[in-house]
Amino acid sequence: MQAITRNDLLSLEEYEKQREAIQDRIKAHKDKRRLDLDEHISMFFEDRDTMWYQVQEMARAERLYKPEELDDELGVYNPMIPDGSNLKGTLMIQYDDREVRLERLSEMVGVENQIWIQVNGYDKVYAIADEDLDRSTEDKTSSVHFMRFEFEDAMIQAWKDGALVRLGCDHPNRPLDEELPADLHEALAADFD
Repeated sequence: MQAITRNDLLSLEEYEKQREAIQDRIKAHKDKRRLDLDEHISMFFEDRDTMWYQVQEMARAERLYKPEELDDELGVYNPMIPDGSNLKGTLMIQYDDREVRLERLSEMVGVENQIWIQVNGYDKVYAIADEDLDRSTEDKTSSVHFMRFEFEDAMIQAWKDGALVRLGCDHPNRPLDEELPADLHEALAADFD
């Protein structure tokens, strides 16, 4: 997938005019790229469209229009676009109650390093998490983690050929294992092109 450039962005005024329709389109797109591992942990797989939307929303929220400001945002979000040999995602751990959330996050220290994807017939591919900055401490994990999964060519081909793919977690306090549904399997296979 190609990186987003300033030329790909809408002006603040044009984005505002189209925002409602864009939000509807992106919501539908994101729904196809989400896997709930349980009622509190979800993986959102990013692509060029989701990152374009993030940049547009940040520009809108912060009233960014200067080239250098937009370049800064692009520098933050372009690395989250898959490049053909990998998938990139955002892991979200969500608990509404603050006290419960803090307790659960303290029980899941290191969870970000134990999230994996497995193409049937191959070893698990563990996430490379939070390359931009550490989000966890010795006492608790963060509720948001940015992840990259690097795949060998044979794994990618098997995926495209329809091999079963699973996403899971090996953390002792949160063992998880889910098969990718067909629509997500297909959407992510396209990310390798």
